[in-house]
Amino acid sequence: MLTDPAFLVPAFVTLFVVIDPIGLAPLFIALTGGMSTRQRLGVGLRACVIAAVLLTLFGLAGEAILAGIGITLPAFQIAGGILLFLTALDMLFERRTQRRAGHAQPAEDPSVFPLAMPLIAGPGAMAAMILLVGESGWDWQGVLAVHLVMLVVIVLAFGLFVVATPLERLLGATGTMVVTRLLGMLLAALSVQFVLNGLRGAGVI
Repeated sequence: MLTDPAFLVPAFVTLFVVIDPIGLAPLFIALTGGMSTRQRLGVGLRACVIAAVLLTLFGLAGEAILAGIGITLPAFQIAGGILLFLTALDMLFERRTQRRAGHAQPAEDPSVFPLAMPLIAGPGAMAAMILLVGESGWDWQGVLAVHLVMLVVIVLAFGLFVVATPLERLLGATGTMVVTRLLGMLLAALSVQFVLNGLRGAGVI
């Protein structure tokens, strides 16, 4: 399976669409506004490493972990959606900027939340890892292939994070503010979609 396009291509497309590195780049700019290039790269690298570890963990033992503590995938999706909605409110109402202006402290670090989880390693990505590993039949080559594909997608996401600073300069302060508001609205809609998917998976709707 390591060289089987019939397995690798659908796995790549699935994880690329679910993780959405292209969509993450402007969100990364919004979440790391005001940081230096070095700080921004540190946040991006930490987020990608943590997300890779989480997705590896869920690929290998996700179903057993959730079942062991009595959590269903729909419940996981709903929780992720609620957390994302709180982040969207911060972006829409500039609460992050206000907090930074009111405290002479380094900018808060969004690498673990919300970047690593639930934006990169969100409920959808975790569920995709569980399903793709299951489709491999737990053959060691198939399991390895799924995880290598996941790492390629995360490396692509980090590559887009690297160009975030020049992109922010291109947009300027006003452009960045407009993009932040717009993405806050889109993130709010995405979070609601997570909740709806979770409710649908639970059979509530």
